[in-house]
Amino acid sequence: MARAAETRTADRPARHPSTEAAARLARSAAAVEGAEEVPGWLADRRRAGTFRVERIPFDRLEKWHTEAGTGDLVHESGRFFAIRGLEVREEDGRAWSQPIICQPETGILGILAKEFDGVLHFLMQAKMEPGNIGTIQLGPTVQATRSNYTRVHQGLATPYIEYFLAAGRGTVLTDVLQSEQGDSFLRKRNRNLVVEVTGEVEVRPDWRWLTLGQIHRLLAVDNLVNMDARTVLSSLPLRPPAPADAEGAEGVHSDTEVLSWLNELKTRQGRETSLVPLDRVDRWRRTETEIAHTERRHQRVVAVSVVAGNREVTRWTQPLLAAERTGLAALVVRPSPAGPQLLLQGLSQPGTFDGVELAPTVQCVSDGFSDLPEPVPFLDLVLAAPPERVLYSAVLSEEGGRFLRRANRYLITAAGADFPTDLPDHYRWVTADQVQRFIQFGNHFTVEARTLVTCLGSLRDRGARWSA
Repeated sequence: MARAAETRTADRPARHPSTEAAARLARSAAAVEGAEEVPGWLADRRRAGTFRVERIPFDRLEKWHTEAGTGDLVHESGRFFAIRGLEVREEDGRAWSQPIICQPETGILGILAKEFDGVLHFLMQAKMEPGNIGTIQLGPTVQATRSNYTRVHQGLATPYIEYFLAAGRGTVLTDVLQSEQGDSFLRKRNRNLVVEVTGEVEVRPDWRWLTLGQIHRLLAVDNLVNMDARTVLSSLPLRPPAPADAEGAEGVHSDTEVLSWLNELKTRQGRETSLVPLDRVDRWRRTETEIAHTERRHQRVVAVSVVAGNREVTRWTQPLLAAERTGLAALVVRPSPAGPQLLLQGLSQPGTFDGVELAPTVQCVSDGFSDLPEPVPFLDLVLAAPPERVLYSAVLSEEGGRFLRRANRYLITAAGADFPTDLPDHYRWVTADQVQRFIQFGNHFTVEARTLVTCLGSLRDRGARWSA
């Protein structure tokens, strides 16, 4: 494992995606020694800081207020985010309303990369977020909203942000605008970057260089690698592209056919959404401490007071969305001569930019905001998969800056010989190479799908029974 002492290496511009880039990442993915030290390091960083998160009534929120006439929760600066109401009307006549996070800013999720002794390492952060399970998780080098890194909060500067804002500070390996949870955010996205540098980088106490293999091993541990790190890593070209003449290289459907199918789903969905006052969301009730649905099956709006000695601002209060139960995000995969194929669905969510994004085979996030269809396609099959077909299973937290202890069970299963051949119209088999290409387009994949892409890429480095 690389330490603070660094070895300068020759600049190697990445061709992305390319066989050379995939080979460099494969070398990093093969370097796993030392991964077992990281949980202890995170525990040390937790003990070294002062961290406290407690639920408070809404009237104890500082610099936040309930807007007169709407009941919306807003910050006095007019920045950061607001929690408002969203009314949703389906083409078939169904309708509902819900709280929604409105945060029009584009944040930065950035990871610095650097070679040590010919092996790429990534500068990862022991990141505290108030909603995290376990308080501190492994995050990207930079994880900041625009309000944070422009210092609207009048706190300290965001460490390392300069590498992701200024041109010429390094070689960009990936740079993609990606969405966040479409069931909870209204058209929210972040800029996902990996930037390779060759010069000296000061390593602060809450940061550590790790190989891709070490990070992959840590993905097997519940609630350790955070959502923001997982989404950034999903866009790295972990596989060399299959030769164009390889059997099955184009997959069941060509790139054009897959994109045309997705565009058709986007065109067909007739959902309409509009912002409404938070006080007018139907079947939600406000008390002194929460805004909750009458059936208590969905996320609640709560308020917290936070002390975090290692953050740019060390004390603050804020609203969060609190999860009622753990969700499920499951991916079914099958082998082919040109590599894995993934069974994806086109999923419609009220907060997404284009209405429909590519999602895992099954995605039931916090029970959704309306009754789930019965039966959920393939739900019984993934839950009943025998152990020999379960390739990956872990409980991973979602973004702790907006959600309180929200997590999903992430599951990857291999399709057996008895797997259905007839698929619903909103499902398609897509090759890993196609996913690698499409993930470079913003707003094409849900954040849950991107997490599973990262987890799938980790399987061969963990000795899993899968030839990814």
